[in-house]
Amino acid sequence: MIDASPWWSKHVHADRRPFLEARGRIRRAVRDWFEARGFTETECAALQVSPGNEAHLHGFATNLTGPDATVVPMHLHTSPEFAMKKLLAAGERRIFDFARVFRNRECGPLHHPEFTLLEWYRADEPYEVLMDDCAALLAVAAHAAGTTILLHRRRSADPFAVPERLTVADAFTRFAGIDLLATLAPDPRADPDRDHLARLAAASGYRVAGDDSWTDIYSRILVESIEPNLGHDRATLLYEYPVCEAALSRPTAHDPRVAERFELYACGVELANAFGELTDPAEQRRRFEIEMDEKARVYGERYPLDEEFLAALGAMPAASGIALGFDRLVMLATGAARIDQVVWTPVAG
Repeated sequence: MIDASPWWSKHVHADRRPFLEARGRIRRAVRDWFEARGFTETECAALQVSPGNEAHLHGFATNLTGPDATVVPMHLHTSPEFAMKKLLAAGERRIFDFARVFRNRECGPLHHPEFTLLEWYRADEPYEVLMDDCAALLAVAAHAAGTTILLHRRRSADPFAVPERLTVADAFTRFAGIDLLATLAPDPRADPDRDHLARLAAASGYRVAGDDSWTDIYSRILVESIEPNLGHDRATLLYEYPVCEAALSRPTAHDPRVAERFELYACGVELANAFGELTDPAEQRRRFEIEMDEKARVYGERYPLDEEFLAALGAMPAASGIALGFDRLVMLATGAARIDQVVWTPVAG
């Protein structure tokens, strides 16, 4: 029987306290790791013009009322990304932030409406360096938690092992028997071949509805067949996402169909999302508009574009950046079953 007592009940808090103590140790160790490598810690404001412009992320809306009673619509950010890139444009080179972020429609064992993103950026450094960062931070977290294994739902991974590197295309072939690259146009601005992917998916036994978009089919295969198989025994770095699934990253030099994007998985859990950052304001605007058109189609709403962010991109150096779910990292390092067990004051959902 699940204990329905609130988190502030003494016995519930006593059960959670070892996880919370480990959280503090991991945070201190991670901060020390960044500072030893010349990173500057930032504290980005949560109140922003736009919460972000990804179709399936949902922000919290509020109003900023001025002294003259003028009301300006604002949002709580879903990531400190826009603000941190403005800091790169201002001249910062290596920065990190333990950012409190807010995402609506997200609540469950791995999701919390308010959570902590550990986000960091390296100016003029390739995004592959972030892969090495991820491997190092898994070991840092495990050492601070006093463990030699990452755990989630009876799945385990060695935090000290070298992560597997697997392209998205290879993952689709290995776990779904689908040639994903065959559905992508040589011109990354062209739409992917929805009907071709639908035929391949149906032939492999996936459910395909008549109104499913290419992204709908791609996401279903990713969630059902690929993500659950990642990060067992050791972490997995899933990289080179289709450009149409990487709105904030630049295409790879060797294949314009895929982007400099990777995600980190351990125990079947997504931990981080990284990019070789796009710095072309016009192309970024085009991609954001596509994302907001999709949001309007699916959810009947759209978010404003942060014009200051788009302007700052023109002054931003080449950079790589990554956001890591700090609460999830603590979960895996402590063996906690749910994200609310590692959050000091959970929000009732």
